[in-house]
Parts: sequence; structure tokens; C-alpha cells
Amino acid sequence: MTRCKTLALVGALSLSPLAAQAATWSDTFIGYRYGTEFTEPNNRNNVEKHVLQLTHASGYSVGQNFFNLDLLQSDKKDPASGSDNGATEFYLTYRHQLHLGKIFDTSLAFGPVKEVGLTAGFDLSTKNTRFAPRKRLFVVGPTLKFDVPGFLDVSLFYGKEWNHCGLGSPACPKSDIAFDPQWIFNVSWGIPFQAASVPLKFQGFLNYNSEKGKDYAGVSTKAETLMRTSLMVDVGQMVTGKKNTFLMGVGYELWRNKFGNYKNAAGVKKPGIDTDAPTFQMEWHF
Repeated sequence: MTRCKTLALVGALSLSPLAAQAATWSDTFIGYRYGTEFTEPNNRNNVEKHVLQLTHASGYSVGQNFFNLDLLQSDKKDPASGSDNGATEFYLTYRHQLHLGKIFDTSLAFGPVKEVGLTAGFDLSTKNTRFAPRKRLFVVGPTLKFDVPGFLDVSLFYGKEWNHCGLGSPACPKSDIAFDPQWIFNVSWGIPFQAASVPLKFQGFLNYNSEKGKDYAGVSTKAETLMRTSLMVDVGQMVTGKKNTFLMGVGYELWRNKFGNYKNAAGVKKPGIDTDAPTFQMEWHF
């Protein structure tokens, strides 16, 4: 019943008739990032990954949409189930945001905040490892939109996650689990600026997720921190004079207690739960 109520709330906001209004702005891009120092829980090896990304963001009269699909291909140190080849993962994120000041035709600005929003959405993922995760995360909560060049959003979400473990007993006595509700503090940003004659963009997001109860083996989860950020050069603007067409730069992924992991049932800290991975990145906007 709780799951149905959550789905109904998220669906009502995400599929609101307001979202069908004509877009006032739109940005779509195909991205690529690469790194050799990614990690996976209970894996002592650094993992090389190629990541293809499809991202779309658009706004309309009283809100905006965000969609991102990552296709992550690991090397053989993170193998697919029953194979010597690397695992393949799909991770989809969707967020729909309503701007309350525009809906009620009144200014909600205060201090550096220009607008107050209500955001809802979901994450879906799948990966072809022996663990075979199938994440289903639904979120809803308020967002403060700051008055900066580009954008800076700060949100506090209520989150509820369902997932799957295919390892079986004794590693995962429960193959399917509904985690406890959690709080998710999210900051996302995209700030363009100029350094001498070089057009740059500092972008990324930070999530701090509270603990979410016990995992498949009955072990308590821990709070989780994930940050992905990058500094991009607008190469297209430098070469052709057209802004936001082709960007290239470097990034960094920081992940602590990945997926809420910390210790195993024996009380020993798990390997592979902390990531510090520099990345090379490109984006083609159209």
C-alpha cells in the first residue's frame, strides 16, 4: 500500500497535464566519460569504465523536466554474470519540477533564492552481474532555485527504494527488498564563466543519502555520499563561435559508502565502497 501511494504521488506530479505545455527552452546532449579508478562493493580492484550518456532538460511555463540515461561498460575486473567480459549497466534518472511562484502567480523569492519548486521523479537501474541489481527509487520534495548564472538547485527529498540481489543465501537471504524510507539532500549546478578568453562551465551534483534500514543480509546500511563534478571547456564556442555545442573537460567522482554499504555481517568493512575517480568527459549538444 505504501509503495502504491508513493507511485501514485510521483506519477501524478510527473505526468501532470502542466508538463504537456510547450517547451520554452530545451537542451539535449550525448555525453561520454572515461575513468580507470571506479570501484564496486566487495571488489578489491579498480575498474575501468566507459560511460555513454543521453541527457535532456527542458522548461515550460511553470516548470521543467530532466532526463538522463547512462550506459556504463566495465572492464573484466567487474565481470558480467557467467562471463569474462565486463558488466553492462543502465541507469535512468527522471525529475519533474513545478515552480510554485509561477503556478500561484506570486513571487516566492527571498535572499539569493529566486524560486521555490516541488520536485518528484524516479531512478531505475539494471546491471548484468551475479548480484543482478534492479534499483527502483522514487523521490519527492522541495527545491530552492538560486539566482546565479546558469543554475544552482538545492533540494531535500523523501526517498523510497526497492532493489534486488541475485546472489542467494548466505550472502543475500532476501533476494528482493524494500528499504526503509530515507532523506536525500541534493545539490545540482551548472555555472558558466570565462577565464581570460576561455569559455568554461563548472557542473555537477552532490547527493547525501541518509541510511535506509537493513540490507539483504540484515546488516544496517550507512549514510551515503555521491558527488560527480566536471570542469568543461566550450570548445565549440572557441572554434565556431556557437555556444554550448561541443564541450570537453575533466571530472571527478567521489562516492562514500556506495549504495549504503559499510560493514558485512561479520562486522568487517567492505572493500570497494569508496570511490575517488578522475574522469575525462565530452558532450555534444544538439
